[in-house]
Amino acid sequence: MDFSLPGELIQYLEELDAFIEAEIRPLEQQDDNIRFFDHRREWARTDFEAGGLPRHDWESLLAEARRRADRAGHLRFTLPREFGGKDGSALATAVIREHLAAKGLGLHNDLQNESSIVGSFPWALALRDFGTTAQQQAYIPGLLNGELGFAFGLTEPDHGSDATWMETRAVKESDGWRIDGEKMWNSRVHTARFDLIFARTSGESGDAHGITCFIVPTDTAGFKIEEYLWTFNMPTDHARVSLSGVRIPPDAVLGEVGEGLKIAQHFVHENRIRQAASSLGAAQYCIDQSVEYARKRKPFGKALAGNQAIQWPLVEMHTEAAMLRTFIRQTAWEMDRMSKVEVADRLSDRVAMCNYRANRLVCKAADQAIQTHGGLGYSRHLPFEHIYRHHRRYRLTEGSEEIQMRKVAAHLFGFIKPSAASYG
Repeated sequence: MDFSLPGELIQYLEELDAFIEAEIRPLEQQDDNIRFFDHRREWARTDFEAGGLPRHDWESLLAEARRRADRAGHLRFTLPREFGGKDGSALATAVIREHLAAKGLGLHNDLQNESSIVGSFPWALALRDFGTTAQQQAYIPGLLNGELGFAFGLTEPDHGSDATWMETRAVKESDGWRIDGEKMWNSRVHTARFDLIFARTSGESGDAHGITCFIVPTDTAGFKIEEYLWTFNMPTDHARVSLSGVRIPPDAVLGEVGEGLKIAQHFVHENRIRQAASSLGAAQYCIDQSVEYARKRKPFGKALAGNQAIQWPLVEMHTEAAMLRTFIRQTAWEMDRMSKVEVADRLSDRVAMCNYRANRLVCKAADQAIQTHGGLGYSRHLPFEHIYRHHRRYRLTEGSEEIQMRKVAAHLFGFIKPSAASYG
């Protein structure tokens, strides 16, 4: 078996590095933009007087970085060529996201906002696969050029992982649909023109079928942002939204009526493997920085690196990172050889393993980096507290680690059996 990375991928990493040094680092340094990444980062990014939302100049900086990446041909790497992309594979995306995260904090890859010079466009792909021709023409161009934003309304105040028990209801009327309910953690709804609202249209609570996805304009009467939820890692763009008598036309349905969960699951495995790779890269950064510091820091005249109490935790995490790297890349490689349906059937447990273990590792590595660096590690003058606060949320989003472990258990104990015969 050949475990070496393709030569063209290695060359592309070098191309990305050159682009970062030529275009992104200078932008990061000009006009005191470094304030968004040094010890002032949380305050520079957050408008605490406006509900904790991201400041306009912070989001403008991110948008400029993405524009430069798009001009250089990097932003749409993962997209098909029909959308101006490069048909980037799951393996290549995983390697790239690990590579970028391993560089530490920077404008090239700020995961607090899921902003990267190599972007992801889940809604464009969902519209391609589920949308009508009219919907594709109306929304995809704006999603790709950054002029149009979509939010995502699945979770509710009383229902997170148990989404099939949602209480939001949509009732068919003569001129369309009426939606009533409440949604939680609607990310980026402050700039979104549309919110993808999932509502039960038939069936009973707990049924996987009977949930429909609606494209709801955020300026529709009865659609209200109730509050922005302040989080461990600020700024916040996560809103609680209420829908009271919201009326939308028949063509606002995305996909088939009653089959909305297919859309919610459409991109989950790609997101999880990409997230796992990012967590791995950030973990490796924390480990490497701790090793470097331990070698040069000399309390009592002796390098910290000489103490086994310092060595052993970092050795354990470095070992786990090496094993995860192989596992993530192998899983991504296999994903490239299957359809989305096959991935969900055959690989969902392995994707879950990659995701929850990598997310745990980065939190542990960031905590150890704080400990190794002592008082300065605890301060905001080093990036470890920020890395911990950001990546801690990954143990909840994209399915909590308990939900993902339940998925692994279902495969391990035979409660779910891959239907291999279906694929020949």
